[in-house]
Amino acid sequence: MRALHIITGLGIGGAEQQLRLLLRHLPVACDVVTLTNPGAVAQGLRADGVRVTDLGMKGNRDLAALPRLAGLVRRGKYDLVHTHLYRACVYGRIAARLAGVRATIATEHSLGAAEIEGRPLTRSTRALYLRTERLGSATVAVSSTVAGRLRDWGVPAARIHLVPNGIDADLFRFDEGQRRSARALLGIPADAFVVGGVGRLVPGKRFDVLVRAVAALPGARLLLAGDGPERGRLIALAERLGAAGRVHLPGECDAGRSGPGPGVPALLSAMDAFVSTSREESFGLAVVEALAAGLPVLHAACPAVEDLPADQSSGTTRISGDAEELTAVLRQRLRVGPQRLPPPPAVGHYDIRRSSGHLMDVYERALSGR
Repeated sequence: MRALHIITGLGIGGAEQQLRLLLRHLPVACDVVTLTNPGAVAQGLRADGVRVTDLGMKGNRDLAALPRLAGLVRRGKYDLVHTHLYRACVYGRIAARLAGVRATIATEHSLGAAEIEGRPLTRSTRALYLRTERLGSATVAVSSTVAGRLRDWGVPAARIHLVPNGIDADLFRFDEGQRRSARALLGIPADAFVVGGVGRLVPGKRFDVLVRAVAALPGARLLLAGDGPERGRLIALAERLGAAGRVHLPGECDAGRSGPGPGVPALLSAMDAFVSTSREESFGLAVVEALAAGLPVLHAACPAVEDLPADQSSGTTRISGDAEELTAVLRQRLRVGPQRLPPPPAVGHYDIRRSSGHLMDVYERALSGR
């Protein structure tokens, strides 16, 4: 079997890094096309031996890219096309149909209740999504929550398949050596209590709530792994609250252990508590990674936790996302002090090997016409 994965971009992001990890475990010959932005994840894929092609789209309405994409699919003689993220799903499904591909799968990574990929949902967005969805063989939801949203949109239940995101838990296991080296590199004292978060610095993640909470706790520091358009505003907020020296933003971080600076596993080892204040999530991959690192987790919205029985995700606490509430909860954590927890069963449930096995089942069903 030969498969082509089409994705909107390959900068560092949850869907992009999930694709790279998945390709390491799929027993299928795979190539990748990115419609735009062949960033750090494209470099990582190439280092893994995956062929990556940049289509060079100039915008959402660059219709000239469609025949180029269809031609690329046709020349590759792929058995299956798998699309990721909204723009790639729209263009990729049409291109695959034009090229006569036997099966087309789409993974819905980031459909929220009111947003898709961080952008407000509109009637036209939904209409275009549903029209092109019919051109595919099946749609994969990364959580039960997303599967429910797809059904509510009007996607037939029989076309929806649940394949949760996955992680390589071994990568995120707590490492005392990484903790010391990451803290030394970032200028964080060895005995400091570090509150952390991971994700793109965008409004929907509400990292400003974390900044406000930590600013009110003189004994704590904040470590935010990621980059994005909110970076400047978060730095300015920390300065205004007199906490600039206790807020650390190391920038883009690879999910693995590659790259010039500390990766996400090392930064998780450097933290003492993990907080996700997102307004909404389609899965909550960073929370699962934090649980694998043995961190106590506070979360506002996280389908990865909420879709499982409570005893599967010990070590997690649901919060509203209010800054005063978060300050109070973190103040209690400070009194208790740093603690490392055994990874709960949820971590094993979301093993990338299980996810790749579930996805192969979807591939085989699609190719057999079932």
